Amino acid sequence: MSEEKKLDGPDLSQGVPLADIADGGMLLGHVGAEAVLLARRGQELFAIGAECTHYHGPLVEGVLVDETVRCPWHHACFSLRTGEALRAPALNPVPCWRVEQRDGMVFVTEKVAAAPERAPRARHPAPESVVIIGGGAAGEAATEMLRREGYWGPITVFSDDDAPPCDRPNLSKDYLAGNAPEEWIPLRPPEFYREQSIDLRLRTHVAAIRADAREVEFMDGSRQRYGALLIATGAEPVRLEIPGSDSPDVHYLRSLADSRAIIAKAAASRRAVVIGASFIGLEVASSLRARGLEVHLVAPEARPMERVLGAELGDLVRRVHQEHGVVFHLGTTPTAFDRSGVVLQNRERLEADFVVVGVGVRPRTTLAAQAGLAVDRGVTVNDYLETSIPGIYAAGDIARWPDRLTGGPIRVEHWVVAERQGQTAARNILGAGERFDTVAFFWTQQHDLLINYVGYAPQWDHVDTDGRIEAKDCTVTYRHRGRKLAVVTIGRDRENLAAEVELERMIAAG
Repeated sequence: MSEEKKLDGPDLSQGVPLADIADGGMLLGHVGAEAVLLARRGQELFAIGAECTHYHGPLVEGVLVDETVRCPWHHACFSLRTGEALRAPALNPVPCWRVEQRDGMVFVTEKVAAAPERAPRARHPAPESVVIIGGGAAGEAATEMLRREGYWGPITVFSDDDAPPCDRPNLSKDYLAGNAPEEWIPLRPPEFYREQSIDLRLRTHVAAIRADAREVEFMDGSRQRYGALLIATGAEPVRLEIPGSDSPDVHYLRSLADSRAIIAKAAASRRAVVIGASFIGLEVASSLRARGLEVHLVAPEARPMERVLGAELGDLVRRVHQEHGVVFHLGTTPTAFDRSGVVLQNRERLEADFVVVGVGVRPRTTLAAQAGLAVDRGVTVNDYLETSIPGIYAAGDIARWPDRLTGGPIRVEHWVVAERQGQTAARNILGAGERFDTVAFFWTQQHDLLINYVGYAPQWDHVDTDGRIEAKDCTVTYRHRGRKLAVVTIGRDRENLAAEVELERMIAAG
């Protein structure tokens, strides 16, 4: 028999003194067998579920912003008033309870019904249908937001993947490491798409976009009309073109099928070589070590992640991996793969049962370019994620948008950014006129090292460090020409949230 989960804090149904909850404060308690977060804004109090619906992060350790609370782990945002998941990566709401005040005491009483579905946004004319090309983070988030916003016209998603939308970050992290079961990976069960009347078509390749006719064309020449179109084709791994690169023992990681194939290979192997010190490469190295394999990592840099995180954090990343048994071969690249392993540029030979290549990705923009959309190192979009052709939007890894934080167009290959762009694009398809001003956020987990990065600093000329990097307890701030662009934290989740809020306010202030 499983043990009952221990509930922290007071029984809020029995009441707590109002004076115990400061304005802007939060209190963790419970009602019956459910953990509840009690939050105060002025004289108004709110009670919602205490755990984020993404990975069950403790909301009491997060930050209140106006009438919302943000999760400290991956920056999901929930309405205190309705429980709605306002920002990805959480897609499901948290429950709400009624709150009463009597004689200086606060009581949390019965659970409140979910907020009613919103009426459709005004749009003239409303799109007769919405077609989404791509079944990744941006496409999935867009479909859900369209329905949440009250749009009940036809929605069709064309995905060339063979699996429904999945939790892609987990493919290189806990799932690959063997710490997460496969049932955690799909974002939604199959019945979700039926219940929401979302036509999800897997293993379907769109051959062309006929913008003049507002149609998409398929390989067999058939076409489907759209009222509004969202292109969310994502990115694909950069593939090495060297002798032996077509070997079945050379793997790339992008899809659930890719992760399954690596797991199957790892089960029958002793030694792996990872090519590339990208986030994917480093996470794969960490996950394969967790499975007990001997892991060697090859990269041309002098230290991993220096271009993104700087020298000191790059040294920490290398040290953590070395402490967990990863062997680095830096300052070199592979020149060939053969049946027994990898030949390096420095003439060293590494034995390997299989190889995983993680040397970056490139946006899949061919379809957009052939349709006549403006393309410049990604699909060019405006502040509202609309492309150069009205009625066609782009989101996710392909979208290059005018970022007001850095002052220039940027393209960011991060899961949370893709989801939030999908949500914004969906609302704008329905006429919201909402500028995409979300501050970028990503996280990486490597062995016992968890790094949170908020903002975007393609270059910097000054770095401030608070705390001790070597102790994995620090806040690192990146500035360019005096302007704060990004903040990295290790062991300081709440400070990372606070930095996100500060960067948002900088953008709003211009």
